[in-house]
Amino acid sequence: MTALLFMMLLTALRHCSGSNSNPENIDLLMDHVLVVRVPHEEVPPFYVRLTCLEASNDDNVFWKRDDEASPGLEGNGVTVMVEEMIGGNYSCHSPVGHYLNHTLVLVQLDPDNSSVILQKSQHHHHGHGGYIQCSGHNYNGSFHCSWKRTAERSEAAVLLVKAEQDSKVISCEQDSDGSGMRCNLHPNCPYEEEKHRISVTVYMRNAFRLEGYTATFYLRDIVKPERVDRLRVEAGGVFHWDYPATWEKPCSYFSLTFQVKLVHHDCHSNPMNNNQLSEHPAD
Repeated sequence: MTALLFMMLLTALRHCSGSNSNPENIDLLMDHVLVVRVPHEEVPPFYVRLTCLEASNDDNVFWKRDDEASPGLEGNGVTVMVEEMIGGNYSCHSPVGHYLNHTLVLVQLDPDNSSVILQKSQHHHHGHGGYIQCSGHNYNGSFHCSWKRTAERSEAAVLLVKAEQDSKVISCEQDSDGSGMRCNLHPNCPYEEEKHRISVTVYMRNAFRLEGYTATFYLRDIVKPERVDRLRVEAGGVFHWDYPATWEKPCSYFSLTFQVKLVHHDCHSNPMNNNQLSEHPAD
């Protein structure tokens, strides 16, 4: 596909009395995806202007909505109506039926504070209302974020994920099940004090409804060391352990403090729950 994209014509439509066509309510989220932001209260329908090919005056074009013919939608530029939370996937075709281009029109509530797609976590410290949970095993810039769909929107799809720090894009890769992403910051110096927060944004789509979720944090907020490595006991009841394998070395840069708890048990108890050892980053 060439670089020809759908474009919004930012002139207000005057032929629809009572319509709402404010271009400030329409955003190009990504290639071929337009987002119409609508308020929570009931409003007249929104009208959106779409263009098939940017540098074309050919009106011998017909349109489909969701792969079905849309009578009345003809020409290189057309106007479509967005009513309530109903958008559409609009494609334009040549007179003989060849596909030319398309755009997906989604609807997002403004302000976007009514979540129905992602489930709020009961245990959260950072993020957009607790919808995104992020953690890292050390300070090297690698971290993982996850989210959970509500039961009613279990089939919702991830449309776009992105992470930034100080306007710089962080490399991320989605998990195969669409319920998380793994990112790598590659800091210039992993031992310097953090000056800028990391921002993670996830756009979820269910039918034609779009919801955006954002989490902001410092790495120091989300670091959670893994379990200690090679826990062992020697003669005389002396315990030894190593730092977690994923913890950054040398240890002198980021030391860990350890808390040890010994619990007496009988032969019928689970030995895994008796000797408890946890590690925490040093203050």
